[in-house]
Amino acid sequence: MTPGLGTALNAASVLAGAAIGLSLGRVIPAGLQQTIRAGLGLFVAVYGIQMTLHTKNPLILLISVLAGVVIGELLHLDDGMQALGRWAERRTRRDGEPGRVSLAFVTTSLLFCVGPLTILGSFLDGTRGDVAVLAIKSVLDGFSAVVYAATLGWGVALSAVTVLVVQGSLTLIAFLAHAGLSELETAELTAAGGIIVVGIALGLLDLKAIKVANFLPALVVAPLLSGLLHAVGAV
Repeated sequence: MTPGLGTALNAASVLAGAAIGLSLGRVIPAGLQQTIRAGLGLFVAVYGIQMTLHTKNPLILLISVLAGVVIGELLHLDDGMQALGRWAERRTRRDGEPGRVSLAFVTTSLLFCVGPLTILGSFLDGTRGDVAVLAIKSVLDGFSAVVYAATLGWGVALSAVTVLVVQGSLTLIAFLAHAGLSELETAELTAAGGIIVVGIALGLLDLKAIKVANFLPALVVAPLLSGLLHAVGAV
């Protein structure tokens, strides 16, 4: 199959799910939407914890997260994503009421692009043209988009662009370099992603506002650090 088809399918599923969710959002009572959001937050927290437990070496995870967040803060990644969401909100808002486009965009962009399915699926698509993993992810993301759009608004649809950029870039890198991650590197990357997902859950539950996008560099630091330590025989 043509490399990149899986990413296109994933983006389409997010858009379709968001469209359905927006329609449902008009008939779902506000109280029920709040309860659904709380349920989502709890589920995301559990999912993030499960991802974090994949780590083979907690010290690598700790160093990766700390180094990653320092890089993210220096690059102002979260501020940039929030600014993009607010720009889109200003360009499209008609009723003059404050919306939640930034929250929806950042939250779903991270949820749809952080995790083992994103990395493994993109690399399989790029190296072998195998879209099976991304097809499974597309189904999961599509259903998630329905619920998130119903509770957070149309900003969920913007995350389809993030899916295209992130997964498309990973697929291109894999296609050009025919590279992959070892089991150890994948485990530490997944665990670092779990930390980010837990941060998202805290925001969904209104417990703590965390600049989760600033943690994204940890997804690069974790596999690099684990690969380096493995090469020198430290792990």
